[in-house]
Amino acid sequence: MDLKAGDELLTTTRSVRKRLDLTRPVPPALIVECIEIALQAPTGSNAQGWHFVVVTDAAKRAEIARCYKETLAGYIKMQEAGGPRWTSPNDPRKAQETRVRESALYLADHMHEVPVHVIPCIEGRVENAGVMAQASIYGSILPAAWSFMLAARARGLGMAWTTLHLAHEKEIGKLLGIPDTVTQTALLPVAYFKGKEFQVAKRLPARELTSWNSWGSRA
Repeated sequence: MDLKAGDELLTTTRSVRKRLDLTRPVPPALIVECIEIALQAPTGSNAQGWHFVVVTDAAKRAEIARCYKETLAGYIKMQEAGGPRWTSPNDPRKAQETRVRESALYLADHMHEVPVHVIPCIEGRVENAGVMAQASIYGSILPAAWSFMLAARARGLGMAWTTLHLAHEKEIGKLLGIPDTVTQTALLPVAYFKGKEFQVAKRLPARELTSWNSWGSRA
């Protein structure tokens, strides 16, 4: 395996918002190809209860975008009311906060223009499930959804992992005919991305987030 190519794919698969090409059509066959790869991901008990709902209809994308934008406005107000999120001036998340917010607002304004919306779903519900069952349900679709993003990135497609539409899950489920017994897990707005390269993101170092044998014990 080419470790350099693999590491580049894993470390440069960014949440793409402002660099989505809103004017270039995405071939349906390319989406199917990425889903085929995604379906090689692990799934609990090999149940394979996953589903990918691909939305290209302009009117349906517009309605999903409306729900998304409405929820984002409330989410930002909630964040502002909570005060500063990062207390350390050296926290890399603090330096990126303004840029990330502007990027999110841009996506909300243009979500309806993104040519393809993909909603990864899984059979089952988590509302009344215990922690183990919840982890199993989400663990049976999230690896596949991430594999879809990686496959798309390798083919020149970008997207952002978003979940704000889930505040309107029932409404969107009705719009798309998704059964009530199925859980929507994310909304991936998919388009070709502009430019060629993505940089490695600034993150907290692994040593600060890794415990050995007991919580908080650093090597």
